Amino acid sequence: MAKIYDAIIIGGGPAGLTSGIYGGRAKLNILIIEKDEIGGQISLTEEVANYPGIFKISGSQLIKNMREQAKNFGVDFIKEKVIKVDLLNKIKKITTEQGEYEGYNIIIASGLIHKELNFTGEREYRGKGISYCSICDGEFFADKDIFVVGAGYAACEEAIFLTRYGKKVHLIAREPEFTCAKTIGDKVFANNKIEVLFNSEVVEVSGDKLARKIKIKNNISGEIKEYSSINNENIGVFIFVGQKPKTEIYKDQIKLDEDGYILTDELMKTNIEKVFAVGDIRKKSLKQVVTAVADGAIAINQVEEVSDENPRIETSQVEEVKIIEEDKKLNLFSEDMIKNIKENLEKLSEKTEIILVKSSIEEENKNILEFINEFKQITDKVQFNILESDNEVIDKKLLERLPAFFLKKDNNIKIKYSIVPLGQELESFIDAIREIYGEKIEVRENLLNRIKKIDKKINVKIGVSLKCTRCSQTVKVNQIIVNNNENISLEIIDVVTHKNFKTKYDIVGVPAMVIDDKNLYFGQMSLEEMIEIIEKQ
Repeated sequence: MAKIYDAIIIGGGPAGLTSGIYGGRAKLNILIIEKDEIGGQISLTEEVANYPGIFKISGSQLIKNMREQAKNFGVDFIKEKVIKVDLLNKIKKITTEQGEYEGYNIIIASGLIHKELNFTGEREYRGKGISYCSICDGEFFADKDIFVVGAGYAACEEAIFLTRYGKKVHLIAREPEFTCAKTIGDKVFANNKIEVLFNSEVVEVSGDKLARKIKIKNNISGEIKEYSSINNENIGVFIFVGQKPKTEIYKDQIKLDEDGYILTDELMKTNIEKVFAVGDIRKKSLKQVVTAVADGAIAINQVEEVSDENPRIETSQVEEVKIIEEDKKLNLFSEDMIKNIKENLEKLSEKTEIILVKSSIEEENKNILEFINEFKQITDKVQFNILESDNEVIDKKLLERLPAFFLKKDNNIKIKYSIVPLGQELESFIDAIREIYGEKIEVRENLLNRIKKIDKKINVKIGVSLKCTRCSQTVKVNQIIVNNNENISLEIIDVVTHKNFKTKYDIVGVPAMVIDDKNLYFGQMSLEEMIEIIEKQ
């Protein structure tokens, strides 16, 4: 019998995680589903200084602490895209690209997405100079002109952050002054690398393969100026003009306001029994971390009050994960990473072999060998076979970027990792090992059939950065495709390390997918979106 959760939480930001923490502590069966990296928008915030009791913390660290707290209380996490919801029956059903999940209560905490401005060139140059994530893409514009669009807190904060990369940051605001706290605006004015253009808006971004020019209109005088870098360098344009709710899949079942926000009462209840909405996705006057966590606590309290009415399905207790001995000091892996590795790989029925082909330049092998040495201390389920670059085992055409891991099965190379899989890519690396050598991830039948029908050889290369919060999801969906069709091959490439790859394809944003060494696609992809791209080749 399939497990039925007391509550399924859609979204892993502060509101969703708080519901998870309170629910897990109350011994409820809780599942948190998040499309992107756990944390939502606040995980990209450099500094949180207004959370009660905490003087200063990064958004990513705050979320990491909350996630670890939820996991310690037994909350289940999955990273999948929700594509359909059925909320009208007693047992609610959530459908993702990989499967279906059932729960007695649903808490919607899926937050907001970035608004677009729809100026000429915005869509054409997305991933080619236009970005909505400074942490993911800022490093691609080192010593170049960067333009930040917006007048609020996010725009000001990101403009300050981007000064560590750009030679000049131009902040473009339609408003006559900043709309955020004066303290943040004062920081912008005090930074001599930032030029502020009030009463202005972007009318066009243009270029060739990359964005190189931007036209800005002064809304007072009507004058339009075109800006371009010296020597016709490419430019970066980062847009932070607000957000809108992710409510498209709920609109036929849940009451929304005219802007798409979910309507709730003070107990976070929607118009559907046992369906709640929390955080920024619901209509409310103040959208802050502190109000989000309050929403999450209130909603799960309502679930807890009626949880005894739910029939119980016994599930096996999660075995305690033993952390490695104190005398084995690990520099690369946090406690959370260690738990992730052990929980996933201990399920493998037998040892697996991963091939590492070293670079001929010994200095380039240092980091990846350190990774192996520490990884072996955590689990004995993986055996690393280390080969020199002139070894005949691997086809010569696969040795362009070294050092690299090769995951193979039945004498076929399935996936190549031209990267030290840390940061955001550790989870995708673990998933790849588990899927190839253990159990495959379940995929909806219609998508699985489309994958299996692809009948020609296709090579996919994905350029990623270890800082990118969007890359691992795209890597994971491609790994699912590869593991279900022998015609598809996959390489994951660190664009910071392998600069020749970045330069060859003019990559100025990640994830960047190169199909058959010719067709280039940018941005996070769902499984269905990636299948569609491959079908078109």
